[in-house]
Amino acid sequence: MLKDFLQIPRRNPQYRAGRTEDFKDVEIRPSREIVAEQSKRCMGCGIAFCNAYGCPLGNSIPEFNAAVCGGRMEYAYKILSITSPFPEFTSRVCPALCEAACCAGLPSEPTTIKQIEYEIIESAFNEGLVKPRSSAFHSGRRVAVIGSGPAGLACADKLCSLGHEVCVFEKRHRAGGLLRYGIPNFKLEKNVIDRRIALMCEAGITFEYDVDVGSDVSLDFLKRKFDAVALCIGAEEPRDLKIKGRELGGIHFALEFLNSQARFLSGESDSLKISAKDKNVLIIGGGDTGSDCLGTAIRQGAKSVVQIEIMPEPPSSRDSSTPWPMWEYKKRTSSSHLEGGSRMWSVGSSEFSGENGMVCALKAKRLKWTFENGRPKTFEEIEGSDFEIKAELVLLCMGFTGVKRGGLVEDSGAELSTRGVLKVSSDFQTSIGGVFACGDAASGASLVVRAIASGRNLAENIDKFFKTNVK
Repeated sequence: MLKDFLQIPRRNPQYRAGRTEDFKDVEIRPSREIVAEQSKRCMGCGIAFCNAYGCPLGNSIPEFNAAVCGGRMEYAYKILSITSPFPEFTSRVCPALCEAACCAGLPSEPTTIKQIEYEIIESAFNEGLVKPRSSAFHSGRRVAVIGSGPAGLACADKLCSLGHEVCVFEKRHRAGGLLRYGIPNFKLEKNVIDRRIALMCEAGITFEYDVDVGSDVSLDFLKRKFDAVALCIGAEEPRDLKIKGRELGGIHFALEFLNSQARFLSGESDSLKISAKDKNVLIIGGGDTGSDCLGTAIRQGAKSVVQIEIMPEPPSSRDSSTPWPMWEYKKRTSSSHLEGGSRMWSVGSSEFSGENGMVCALKAKRLKWTFENGRPKTFEEIEGSDFEIKAELVLLCMGFTGVKRGGLVEDSGAELSTRGVLKVSSDFQTSIGGVFACGDAASGASLVVRAIASGRNLAENIDKFFKTNVK
């Protein structure tokens, strides 16, 4: 078995035909037999870098791989559920940091950990093994969790299992945050979120929707009504592109576009507020959010889609600047990239041009990068390289600069760090006593799996806070 990773080829994800005609899950999920065979590729390392270095949740990957290999799916779920509260989310949207740190990836290709995790959790749901996580112990303490994204849900779930009463306040109409309103259905269908929320409600967690804390209700009020407050509000302040013509119509931030589609599909909105249909679409930003916008624009019927990135094109395989087990610096191609559109690298944006107040093109320049230790460091514009990209819809996908200003943040008076996020101590407490923060709100925009890990850690620190601050 120790050499199976050399004899059994890795089976990469497969995508269904005709997937751009709808917003359903794009992957063809392998059978349990195929997953069990893939689990044999795990080396069962004594020192498992996938667990200790790769996975932010510390999942016991070799152990659940061995259980799947032996056909013990219930045991595999028990192992996974110890560390991971929402495997159904991470097995769909996590980039699999664990696979980058897999020892089998050194002489061969890494184990398909993400696919194995998916089979474990879906098998557990199908067989009725996933139960509400509550506690027979009741502490008498009440916690208000602000925000129901991955960090907020993880925090609420853990607090409930520790015996505390939890109420989650969500400014939108439904729970999920980024999971529901930022990640397209073709990557994460929303019934998957609803399934988990139903279990959390059954466990005793209360959800209050359409409540904008800082506007509809003050933080001071919640501090009086609850023993602790957890700010899990994400980092939703988008990075803008302040160039000439930015005021033209047809230029939108990525989450405006993705939120519009999500609300339309769920029935929260009767029509698309932003549509790519029959338009030349320009996506500025080469990351995952840009990829999500690309796949969404194609499904909406865009005439053409171009995705540009200021950074140079990464190498096709792991670069020496990020040796194993680091998350590798390399070019990544998503399912959306395989569906159409084109990508351009080393492109600088100069100005937008428009007609009748609406954007019609971007004037751009080619860039020349200099490298240091294998990574891009500085650039200069190439003289005479000016060109134009036609676009009636421009989507800005350049990341986020911190928490949203005003509203709750202004109302709270909490201190911000130089990175524009809530400043917290080692126990996740903000500058306001009894008010905590975690996830993107405290660390800056990152991965769903890191937000989940942060939410769990925050819950444990709030539990410690209660034990050292007896009523």
